[in-house]
Amino acid sequence: MFFYLAIRNITRNLKSSFLIALLISIITFLFFIGNSVIRQADTSIRQAFIENLTGDVVIQRKDEITMNLFTANTPVIETYFDVPVLPAYDIVKELIAREDGIAAITSQVSGRAHLSIMNVGEAALLCGIDAATYFSLFPGISLEEGRFLQTGEFGAMITRERAARIEERAGQRLSIGTPLVLTSAGDMGFKIREVPLVGIFSYQNTNRFLNEIVIVDPQTVRVLNAIQVATGSDVEVSEDLLRLFDTDLFDLFSEDYSDDDSEEEAGFSADMLRDFLFSTPIEEYQESTDGDWNFIIISLERGISAARFISSINRKLEQYDLIAVNWRIAAGGSAIILLLVQALFNAGLFLVSIVGVITVINILLIAVFRRTREIGTLKAIGTSDTRIRSLVYCENLVLAIIAGSAGLAGGFFLMQWINGLRLTIGNEIIASLMGGPVLYLEFMPLIAVFSFITAVVLGIVASIYPVEAAVRIEPMAAVRRG
Repeated sequence: MFFYLAIRNITRNLKSSFLIALLISIITFLFFIGNSVIRQADTSIRQAFIENLTGDVVIQRKDEITMNLFTANTPVIETYFDVPVLPAYDIVKELIAREDGIAAITSQVSGRAHLSIMNVGEAALLCGIDAATYFSLFPGISLEEGRFLQTGEFGAMITRERAARIEERAGQRLSIGTPLVLTSAGDMGFKIREVPLVGIFSYQNTNRFLNEIVIVDPQTVRVLNAIQVATGSDVEVSEDLLRLFDTDLFDLFSEDYSDDDSEEEAGFSADMLRDFLFSTPIEEYQESTDGDWNFIIISLERGISAARFISSINRKLEQYDLIAVNWRIAAGGSAIILLLVQALFNAGLFLVSIVGVITVINILLIAVFRRTREIGTLKAIGTSDTRIRSLVYCENLVLAIIAGSAGLAGGFFLMQWINGLRLTIGNEIIASLMGGPVLYLEFMPLIAVFSFITAVVLGIVASIYPVEAAVRIEPMAAVRRG
């Protein structure tokens, strides 16, 4: 009975009903489309980082600020922030390995350096990896040329995008084995290391941030970061190299040292200086694959909640001054910014919804005042306030359901139309956010449900004041209206 009366009243007040339904459907449409696009971008970034770089959980040193895998997440200080090493690394890794739900574990030491190869220089983010476990944890890493870095080996791998960029700038083909020079600067001065290029790789669903990464052996990164590593044995340095420290800097580059007799007498040359600056004896590290690490990266088994795992493991890590963080914090700026964009979008939509609700309230109030005779007559024949409230709420609920359905249908058909056009995304950043170079909008049932609920809630909230105005109408008002 209520439903029949509600439909009748809606059709009798078609103009006001149409305006109310239009406002709610527009808000529903915007909520559905906007959150679908943002959610799709977030899912794409999440998959890219978890499968390529961060895993599900990252263990890092507890600090006043959060860190991503390369620097601080605070832009003001990231330029001079040094990522701290993990205390009690062996104990903590053994503790973590005993936890249930872990699929794989690896370790990483991170750094930044200037990369130079074939006379082309670029900035680079360094991933010093445990080669024995790293590549098996990240299925998104694919080998394009050469081979994967091996345990105990000095070498580096660059992305396919960086390789193409270097070839274009250098004007020649980049080959495996080409020397790659890494230079860093810090409180300890300049550090220079030369390693061979062992492989070119690509990330699945890559983005600009991932393309800047260079995978390198951990020993090289430790040297560039001036991290002291215990090798377990004494390292002998030749007397010739020790003499470099006692030599005056100006004498070192004087003409005396360019003479062959002087080189023989002094026992070292400019080539020896270059070897000293650009290389570290492999024997120094071949016996030891462990050392200081900045992060422990964890991949969880399917179905294991990362949030629940982090909460559990953090209680055990507290005594070691460590903390477990999720993929978003470990990824850093791009992932965190997208979350802020979603929050700002919904905040803006919330303000639009408030304006919409106020407009709907005004329309409903006008409709209620136009029905003074009808409502007054119902009260005169004994209709209770509860039944009148129920009738008006039912009308507005039906309107909200129709409007919400129309908004979702409009959004769904717009998605299908855009997908059918197969538009090419020219911007690299947007392409990485949308999961590929071709624009494809995915229908997400959960977002659709939330959008529909939003429409219903808006309809109910906008009805509260007009309903109370309706029940305050007295039967005598209907008599005065004739």
